[in-house]
Amino acid sequence: MRRVAPVLVAALLSLSLATTPPAPAVDPVALEALLASVRGLSLQGRILGLSAQFLGTPYAHSPLGEGEGPDPDPRLRLDRMDCLTFVETVMALVLSSSVEDVVHVLDSIRYRSRPDYAGRNHLMEAEWLPSNAAKGLVRDVTLELGGEAARPGWKVIGPEAWASATAQGLALPPEARPTGRFPLPLLPVEAVAGRAGRWPSGTLLLLVREDAPWRITRVSHLGFVVQRGGKTYLRHATRGWKDGVVDEELAHLLARHARYSWKIAGVSLWEVRDPRPRTEAVSATAP
Repeated sequence: MRRVAPVLVAALLSLSLATTPPAPAVDPVALEALLASVRGLSLQGRILGLSAQFLGTPYAHSPLGEGEGPDPDPRLRLDRMDCLTFVETVMALVLSSSVEDVVHVLDSIRYRSRPDYAGRNHLMEAEWLPSNAAKGLVRDVTLELGGEAARPGWKVIGPEAWASATAQGLALPPEARPTGRFPLPLLPVEAVAGRAGRWPSGTLLLLVREDAPWRITRVSHLGFVVQRGGKTYLRHATRGWKDGVVDEELAHLLARHARYSWKIAGVSLWEVRDPRPRTEAVSATAP
Protein backbone atom coordinates (compact mmCIF):
# COMPACT_ATOMS: atom_id res chain seq x y z
CA MET A 1 0.00 0.00 0.00
CA ARG A 2 1.37 3.40 -0.94
CA ARG A 3 2.30 5.91 1.71
CA VAL A 4 -0.21 8.65 2.45
CA ALA A 5 0.73 12.28 1.86
CA PRO A 6 1.66 14.40 4.91
CA VAL A 7 -0.91 15.18 7.56
CA LEU A 8 -1.87 18.38 5.77
CA VAL A 9 -5.16 16.78 4.70
CA ALA A 10 -5.95 15.72 8.25
CA ALA A 11 -6.17 19.31 9.41
CA LEU A 12 -9.01 19.88 6.98
CA LEU A 13 -10.97 16.70 7.30
CA SER A 14 -10.51 15.87 11.00
CA LEU A 15 -8.87 12.59 10.06
CA SER A 16 -7.41 12.11 13.50
CA LEU A 17 -8.78 13.00 16.89
CA ALA A 18 -5.80 14.88 18.30
CA THR A 19 -6.47 16.54 21.63
CA THR A 20 -6.75 20.32 21.82
CA PRO A 21 -6.73 22.65 24.81
CA PRO A 22 -9.95 22.44 26.88
CA ALA A 23 -12.56 24.79 25.50
CA PRO A 24 -13.96 27.50 27.74
CA ALA A 25 -17.73 27.78 27.64
CA VAL A 26 -18.87 30.09 24.86
CA ASP A 27 -20.07 33.31 26.45
CA PRO A 28 -23.58 34.10 25.11
CA VAL A 29 -22.91 37.82 25.63
CA ALA A 30 -19.82 37.61 23.41
CA LEU A 31 -21.75 35.58 20.88
CA GLU A 32 -24.52 38.19 20.78
CA ALA A 33 -21.90 40.92 20.34
CA LEU A 34 -20.52 39.10 17.29
CA LEU A 35 -23.96 38.80 15.73
CA ALA A 36 -24.84 42.42 16.55
CA SER A 37 -21.61 43.70 14.98
CA VAL A 38 -22.78 42.72 11.48
CA ARG A 39 -26.55 42.95 11.85
CA GLY A 40 -28.02 44.81 8.88
CA LEU A 41 -25.10 44.08 6.54
CA SER A 42 -25.26 42.14 3.30
CA LEU A 43 -24.21 38.49 3.22
CA GLN A 44 -20.79 39.50 1.91
CA GLY A 45 -20.50 42.18 4.58
CA ARG A 46 -21.33 39.65 7.30
CA ILE A 47 -18.76 37.15 6.01
CA LEU A 48 -16.02 39.77 5.92
CA GLY A 49 -16.99 41.46 9.18
CA LEU A 50 -17.25 38.28 11.23
CA SER A 51 -14.24 36.51 9.74
CA ALA A 52 -12.09 39.61 10.45
CA GLN A 53 -12.93 39.37 14.14
CA PHE A 54 -11.22 35.97 14.30
CA LEU A 55 -7.89 37.22 12.90
CA GLY A 56 -5.22 36.14 15.36
CA THR A 57 -7.27 33.28 16.82
CA PRO A 58 -4.83 30.42 17.60
CA TYR A 59 -4.74 27.29 15.45
CA ALA A 60 -5.75 23.90 16.85
CA HIS A 61 -6.21 20.70 14.91
CA SER A 62 -9.79 19.37 14.89
CA PRO A 63 -11.07 21.56 17.76
CA LEU A 64 -14.75 20.65 17.28
CA GLY A 65 -16.52 17.37 17.91
CA GLU A 66 -19.83 16.06 19.11
CA GLY A 67 -19.31 16.75 22.81
CA GLU A 68 -19.43 12.99 23.43
CA GLY A 69 -18.63 9.66 21.80
CA PRO A 70 -15.52 9.13 19.63
CA ASP A 71 -14.81 12.88 19.42
CA PRO A 72 -15.88 14.58 22.68
CA ASP A 73 -14.59 18.04 21.69
CA PRO A 74 -17.32 20.70 21.96
CA ARG A 75 -19.77 21.39 19.14
CA LEU A 76 -18.92 25.12 19.28
CA ARG A 77 -15.85 27.02 20.39
CA LEU A 78 -14.43 30.39 19.41
CA ASP A 79 -10.94 30.27 20.94
CA ARG A 80 -9.25 27.70 18.63
CA MET A 81 -9.77 26.91 14.94
CA ASP A 82 -8.40 24.94 12.03
CA CYS A 83 -9.07 25.83 8.40
CA LEU A 84 -12.33 23.90 8.13
CA THR A 85 -13.81 24.82 11.50
CA PHE A 86 -12.93 28.49 10.89
CA VAL A 87 -15.01 28.44 7.70
CA GLU A 88 -17.82 26.49 9.33
CA THR A 89 -17.98 28.75 12.39
CA VAL A 90 -18.02 31.94 10.32
CA MET A 91 -20.76 30.51 8.09
CA ALA A 92 -22.82 29.52 11.14
CA LEU A 93 -22.55 33.02 12.62
CA VAL A 94 -23.30 34.67 9.27
CA LEU A 95 -26.46 32.59 8.84
CA SER A 96 -27.77 32.93 12.42
CA SER A 97 -30.34 35.45 13.59
CA SER A 98 -29.89 34.76 17.31
CA VAL A 99 -27.46 33.23 19.80
CA GLU A 100 -29.73 30.18 20.03
CA ASP A 101 -29.43 29.61 16.27
CA VAL A 102 -25.66 29.32 16.12
CA VAL A 103 -25.07 25.74 17.29
CA HIS A 104 -28.01 24.48 15.23
CA VAL A 105 -26.79 26.20 12.06
CA LEU A 106 -23.26 24.93 12.70
CA ASP A 107 -24.64 21.40 13.09
CA SER A 108 -26.48 21.78 9.79
CA ILE A 109 -23.19 22.68 8.08
CA ARG A 110 -21.09 19.97 9.73
CA TYR A 111 -23.54 17.06 9.59
CA ARG A 112 -25.82 15.46 7.04
CA SER A 113 -28.56 14.98 9.64
CA ARG A 114 -28.21 14.59 13.42
CA PRO A 115 -24.86 15.55 15.03
CA ASP A 116 -23.10 12.24 15.50
CA TYR A 117 -19.61 11.21 14.45
CA ALA A 118 -20.66 8.85 11.65
CA GLY A 119 -22.99 11.51 10.22
CA ARG A 120 -20.35 14.25 10.10
CA ASN A 121 -19.30 15.63 6.72
CA HIS A 122 -15.76 14.23 6.97
CA LEU A 123 -14.95 14.18 3.24
CA MET A 124 -15.06 17.43 1.28
CA GLU A 125 -15.93 16.12 -2.19
CA ALA A 126 -18.18 13.25 -1.12
CA GLU A 127 -19.99 14.82 1.85
CA TRP A 128 -19.33 18.45 2.83
CA LEU A 129 -19.83 20.06 -0.58
CA PRO A 130 -22.82 18.02 -1.83
CA SER A 131 -24.56 18.15 1.56
CA ASN A 132 -24.21 21.92 1.90
CA ALA A 133 -25.04 22.54 -1.75
CA ALA A 134 -28.25 20.52 -1.34
CA LYS A 135 -29.15 22.63 1.70
CA GLY A 136 -28.61 25.83 -0.28
CA LEU A 137 -25.61 26.92 1.82
CA VAL A 138 -22.97 26.89 -0.95
CA ARG A 139 -22.95 27.03 -4.74
CA ASP A 140 -20.18 26.02 -7.13
CA VAL A 141 -18.91 29.08 -9.04
CA THR A 142 -15.63 27.65 -10.36
CA LEU A 143 -16.62 27.70 -14.02
CA GLU A 144 -18.30 31.09 -13.60
CA LEU A 145 -15.29 32.77 -11.97
CA GLY A 146 -12.60 30.73 -13.69
CA GLY A 147 -13.69 31.49 -17.23
CA GLU A 148 -12.46 29.46 -20.15
CA ALA A 149 -9.52 28.10 -18.16
CA ALA A 150 -11.77 26.28 -15.66
CA ARG A 151 -12.58 22.65 -16.29
CA PRO A 152 -14.64 19.85 -14.81
CA GLY A 153 -12.95 17.71 -12.20
CA TRP A 154 -13.84 14.97 -9.78
CA LYS A 155 -12.66 12.67 -7.04
CA VAL A 156 -13.25 8.92 -7.29
CA ILE A 157 -13.38 7.20 -3.91
CA GLY A 158 -13.21 3.43 -3.88
CA PRO A 159 -11.82 0.54 -1.81
CA GLU A 160 -8.19 1.58 -2.36
CA ALA A 161 -8.85 5.03 -0.88
CA TRP A 162 -10.64 3.55 2.14
CA ALA A 163 -7.70 1.17 2.70
CA SER A 164 -5.29 4.11 3.13
CA ALA A 165 -3.93 4.98 6.55
CA THR A 166 -5.53 8.41 6.30
CA ALA A 167 -8.99 6.96 5.71
CA GLN A 168 -8.50 4.27 8.33
CA GLY A 169 -7.80 7.06 10.82
CA LEU A 170 -11.42 8.15 10.47
CA ALA A 171 -12.55 4.87 12.06
CA LEU A 172 -15.90 5.05 10.27
CA PRO A 173 -18.21 2.02 10.07
CA PRO A 174 -18.56 0.50 6.58
CA GLU A 175 -22.04 1.95 6.09
CA ALA A 176 -20.65 5.48 6.63
CA ARG A 177 -17.91 5.21 3.97
CA PRO A 178 -19.08 6.91 0.76
CA THR A 179 -17.82 5.58 -2.56
CA GLY A 180 -18.27 6.83 -6.09
CA ARG A 181 -17.33 9.65 -8.44
CA PHE A 182 -17.81 13.10 -6.92
CA PRO A 183 -17.64 16.33 -9.00
CA LEU A 184 -15.02 18.95 -8.13
CA PRO A 185 -14.67 21.64 -10.84
CA LEU A 186 -11.16 23.06 -10.99
CA LEU A 187 -9.27 26.16 -12.10
CA PRO A 188 -5.68 25.04 -12.84
CA VAL A 189 -3.11 26.66 -10.59
CA GLU A 190 -1.31 28.34 -13.49
CA ALA A 191 -4.52 30.22 -14.38
CA VAL A 192 -5.19 31.59 -10.89
CA ALA A 193 -2.98 34.70 -11.00
CA GLY A 194 -4.67 36.15 -14.06
CA ARG A 195 -8.17 35.83 -12.64
CA ALA A 196 -8.00 36.03 -8.84
CA GLY A 197 -8.27 39.83 -8.71
CA ARG A 198 -11.83 39.65 -10.07
CA TRP A 199 -13.20 37.17 -7.53
CA PRO A 200 -15.66 38.62 -5.02
CA SER A 201 -14.52 38.94 -1.43
CA GLY A 202 -16.14 36.22 0.67
CA THR A 203 -15.80 33.55 -2.02
CA LEU A 204 -14.88 30.19 -0.52
CA LEU A 205 -11.62 28.89 -2.04
CA LEU A 206 -10.59 25.23 -1.82
CA LEU A 207 -7.00 24.21 -2.53
CA VAL A 208 -7.09 21.11 -4.76
CA ARG A 209 -4.14 18.78 -5.16
CA GLU A 210 -3.18 16.03 -7.61
CA ASP A 211 -5.30 12.92 -7.42
CA ALA A 212 -4.44 9.28 -6.86
CA PRO A 213 -6.72 6.28 -6.24
CA TRP A 214 -5.23 5.72 -2.78
CA ARG A 215 -6.06 9.24 -1.63
CA ILE A 216 -9.35 9.81 0.21
CA THR A 217 -9.54 13.47 -0.89
CA ARG A 218 -7.94 16.04 -3.15
CA VAL A 219 -8.79 19.06 -0.98
CA SER A 220 -6.09 20.05 1.50
CA HIS A 221 -7.07 23.57 2.61
CA LEU A 222 -9.73 26.26 2.38
CA GLY A 223 -10.55 29.84 3.34
CA PHE A 224 -12.30 33.03 2.25
CA VAL A 225 -11.10 35.28 -0.58
CA VAL A 226 -10.46 38.88 0.54
CA GLN A 227 -9.77 41.70 -1.92
CA ARG A 228 -7.91 44.63 -0.37
CA GLY A 229 -5.63 47.34 -1.74
CA GLY A 230 -5.46 45.81 -5.19
CA LYS A 231 -4.26 42.46 -3.83
CA THR A 232 -6.01 39.13 -3.31
CA TYR A 233 -5.71 37.45 0.08
CA LEU A 234 -6.93 34.21 1.58
CA ARG A 235 -8.35 34.59 5.08
CA HIS A 236 -7.72 31.21 6.67
CA ALA A 237 -6.53 29.30 9.74
CA THR A 238 -3.02 28.01 9.17
CA ARG A 239 -0.03 26.47 10.85
CA GLY A 240 3.56 26.08 9.72
CA TRP A 241 3.88 29.58 8.24
CA LYS A 242 2.06 31.41 11.00
CA ASP A 243 -0.08 29.86 13.68
CA GLY A 244 -3.71 30.96 13.62
CA VAL A 245 -6.22 32.88 11.53
CA VAL A 246 -4.47 35.24 9.11
CA ASP A 247 -4.84 37.13 5.86
CA GLU A 248 -2.19 35.78 3.47
CA GLU A 249 -1.62 36.97 -0.08
CA LEU A 250 -2.95 34.24 -2.33
CA ALA A 251 0.18 34.27 -4.49
CA HIS A 252 2.32 33.76 -1.38
CA LEU A 253 0.12 30.91 -0.18
CA LEU A 254 0.22 29.12 -3.54
CA ALA A 255 4.00 29.48 -3.75
CA ARG A 256 4.39 28.18 -0.21
CA HIS A 257 2.14 25.18 -0.80
CA ALA A 258 3.85 24.43 -4.12
CA ARG A 259 6.90 23.32 -2.12
CA TYR A 260 5.01 20.37 -0.62
CA SER A 261 5.47 16.95 -2.18
CA TRP A 262 1.72 16.63 -2.77
CA LYS A 263 1.48 18.94 -5.77
CA ILE A 264 -1.23 21.57 -6.24
CA ALA A 265 -3.56 21.03 -9.20
CA GLY A 266 -5.62 24.20 -8.78
CA VAL A 267 -8.48 25.76 -6.84
CA SER A 268 -12.22 25.21 -6.61
CA LEU A 269 -14.45 28.23 -5.92
CA TRP A 270 -17.76 28.27 -4.05
CA GLU A 271 -20.26 30.98 -3.16
CA VAL A 272 -21.63 31.02 0.39
CA ARG A 273 -25.42 31.45 0.28
CA ASP A 274 -28.20 32.35 2.68
CA PRO A 275 -31.05 29.87 2.07
CA ARG A 276 -33.55 31.69 4.27
CA PRO A 277 -36.51 33.42 2.59
CA ARG A 278 -35.76 36.99 1.64
CA THR A 279 -38.19 38.25 4.27
CA GLU A 280 -36.00 36.62 6.93
CA ALA A 281 -32.57 37.09 5.39
CA VAL A 282 -30.64 40.31 5.87
CA SER A 283 -30.64 42.16 2.57
CA ALA A 284 -29.09 45.53 3.32
CA THR A 285 -26.01 46.49 1.34
CA ALA A 286 -22.65 46.50 3.10
CA PRO A 287 -21.08 49.94 3.41
